[in-house]
Amino acid sequence: MSTASPYGPPLFRRVLLKLSGESFCRPGEGGISVDEVSRIALQASRVAAAGVQLAIVVGGGNILRGATLTRGSDVIQEATAHYMGMTATVINGLALQDALEGLGCETRLLTTIRMDEVAEPFIRRRALAHLSRGRVVVLATGTGSPFVTTDTAAALRGKELGAEVLMKATRVEGVYSADPEKNPHAVRYDHLTYDQVLRDDLKVMDMTAIGMCLDNHLPILVFNFKKEGNIERAIAGEAIGTWVSNSPRPRPANLV
Repeated sequence: MSTASPYGPPLFRRVLLKLSGESFCRPGEGGISVDEVSRIALQASRVAAAGVQLAIVVGGGNILRGATLTRGSDVIQEATAHYMGMTATVINGLALQDALEGLGCETRLLTTIRMDEVAEPFIRRRALAHLSRGRVVVLATGTGSPFVTTDTAAALRGKELGAEVLMKATRVEGVYSADPEKNPHAVRYDHLTYDQVLRDDLKVMDMTAIGMCLDNHLPILVFNFKKEGNIERAIAGEAIGTWVSNSPRPRPANLV
């Protein structure tokens, strides 16, 4: 049963939300902040209650980032470090699953590396069945392969699960001409094409993920999820963040 959102009816009915590991901790810290997880879960549960089919890909950088673990050292092989990073995403996924279910939101955690005691294996048809039943699907361990980012995993799963948009949650208002945390004169883009992102090497997602979205016509919305209600605003079609697509940003019917 859907519940009306204070931000209006959803513009998108099936969404892939990408949360970095840093989403689970306070700025400048590591580990897991219960307050941060609770805040994400509250917004996600309201989105699901509004009738949106929501899949969430989680990163693990707040716990361990495989790419940096081997920097300057040959003790741990790079592939091993990436697998370690994948297991870190499961910790975040478990935290988010419990937070969502504590709010009465039915949730399933799926992984590409089998961990039968704590999660279901990722099977596309199973994930689609969960979404169709109104369950939030939390996707951990990326693609299950080393040397592939969770951004690329999000692009892959977005297409595979038929999402209408890939929403990339960040700490800033969208994509800028420069780092807005370092350059106060940086300009935020409202709309970018995939080619602009690739040509100007803009920091949206890694280039493999951008190329995959381009090939599959999967739009990306980069927005600041730290602002209360922004996940719901984004799904309702409010003009927040930066829209990355070769097509115009869609608008709610009452704003067209």
